[in-house]
Amino acid sequence: MPLAICATPIGNLEDVTLRVLRELGEADLVLCEDTRHTRGLLERHGIRARLLSYHRHNEAKRVQEVVPRLEAGEQIALVSDAGLPGINDPGARLITAALEAGLPVTVLPGPSAVETALVASGLAGERFLFVGYLPRGERALAALWAELAGSADPVVAFQSAQRLPATLRSIATALPERRLAVCRELTKVFEEVARGTAAELLERFSEAPKGEVTLVIGGGVATADEGPALAAVRELVGAGVPRRQAADVVARLLSLSRNTLYRESLQSD
Repeated sequence: MPLAICATPIGNLEDVTLRVLRELGEADLVLCEDTRHTRGLLERHGIRARLLSYHRHNEAKRVQEVVPRLEAGEQIALVSDAGLPGINDPGARLITAALEAGLPVTVLPGPSAVETALVASGLAGERFLFVGYLPRGERALAALWAELAGSADPVVAFQSAQRLPATLRSIATALPERRLAVCRELTKVFEEVARGTAAELLERFSEAPKGEVTLVIGGGVATADEGPALAAVRELVGAGVPRRQAADVVARLLSLSRNTLYRESLQSD
């Protein structure tokens, strides 16, 4: 039987697929970060299952225990407290071990705080960068902003609510023109998506809010260095090429963001 990687709700317990519920109900064993948390989800949907903790502190030990059970034919499912295991949550080590042992692994997709926040932000494009939890400390944050300063693609990050005001102050200094979205308590009763520049959002979040926070930072706009690219787009448009196609061609040739180039060409006309 394959190891089943199951995505679970990031807030609202109704945001779970029928396939995941069936898999959890049929599994011989369900590995989970917090058995109490997962038991609440299962009880909400009338499912009884044998649970075993699987988290960062016992991951190495559990891998040694679980792989032989998979080899023996047991049906085992892996969940995290929220979202998809293996991405910023425990799971990658077990998945790697199962694959190296020649065991099948199947992934059951579902809720994602990263994609939910990105779409809700209004800043989504064809590409984005996910950086996980933001680093602690002003120097580490400043180094990250310097690394991202030239990026034309939006960035999605997790941050603790307690550190959100300091993070916004750091962004306001380093990337003052960027559009942001603070996505708080996604899919829950008190869901909030606040949009604006870092300075504007600081007025709303001068005090640390409550709940889970996902931060989306919009991509940078075209700079003077992209002037020739904009000129090339205008020339192609003038020759009868559809603007989006022209932006795509130039962006591919110069390794630029097509969406940013397209938007900037509209503003420059």
